[in-house]
Amino acid sequence: MMQRRSFVASAAIGAALPATVQTPDPLPMATLGKSGLKVTRIAVGGYHMNVRGEEEALRILRHAFDLGLNFYDSANSYHGGRSDEILGKAFSGADRRKVLLMTKCEVYSRDGALRVLERQLRRLRTDYIDLWQCHQVSEHREVDQILGPRGALEAFLLAKKQGKVRHIGFTGHRDPAIHLRLLQATDAWETVQMPVNLIDPHYLSFIRQVIPEARRRGLGVIAMKSNAMGQITAQSLAAIADCLRFTWSQDVDVLVSGVETVEQLEQNAAALRAFRRMTPQEISALLDRTAKGRTGSAVERYKRPPQGACLRPHRDGERA
Repeated sequence: MMQRRSFVASAAIGAALPATVQTPDPLPMATLGKSGLKVTRIAVGGYHMNVRGEEEALRILRHAFDLGLNFYDSANSYHGGRSDEILGKAFSGADRRKVLLMTKCEVYSRDGALRVLERQLRRLRTDYIDLWQCHQVSEHREVDQILGPRGALEAFLLAKKQGKVRHIGFTGHRDPAIHLRLLQATDAWETVQMPVNLIDPHYLSFIRQVIPEARRRGLGVIAMKSNAMGQITAQSLAAIADCLRFTWSQDVDVLVSGVETVEQLEQNAAALRAFRRMTPQEISALLDRTAKGRTGSAVERYKRPPQGACLRPHRDGERA
């Protein structure tokens, strides 16, 4: 077992994190399934934080730390690896008990995934990652590759055995059937990430199909796309507050939420502190209303279109 040190020392630490910070009451937390990680119920999305550039991304991350967030998202594909690098810069030298790093790998071969991991460790300026996830699995052929000989699952298991990652999982947003195949193929996964929003139940529902199976197997559930990549509010189906409250009212542990400014981050944190779980009656009434609006892949553009339709798959990081 490798010795776990804090991030590699950096001269930037003084600029990255203030020595003393007045923090408000702790944010609500959850245990991320059988991983056992204790995470704040909101995480900073690694793509959107960097949409306005590194300076704003660093402001977001430092303020998130001040607010008490402890779970930070990234991926190898986000901004060509820059999101990993910015996390490394922001938290170099930080107490790892207060900073849990999740990043993701979209390469599905064993050797390719291991090469990506080494790059990610260097970018993040760390010798271990708290949660490494197989990223945006979308097609059955990708599942075949991940699970097959010299597939990515072998890399994930080896990386965990070596202590380079603590926990492993997978993500996707295209088709619940993909998630179910991965869940049912092995008990090695510890987390699963998926879209959870107030129009999901109306088409290829991850809420109805995947969450119950994930919970039955003890996995941590990570929600994303609470606003369907901006489409719910853009089409006036619901307000941001409704989106957040609905997602947290489902059987999820944490929501990865993309913010592009410190102000948006503060609004999310305030919404979490004020959160009260929706009653079954409130959820039913909301779904009855959203069912009357636009649903399906025309709104959730990242989901598989109906059979016979000719639409290209959405890939994470695209602006929908």
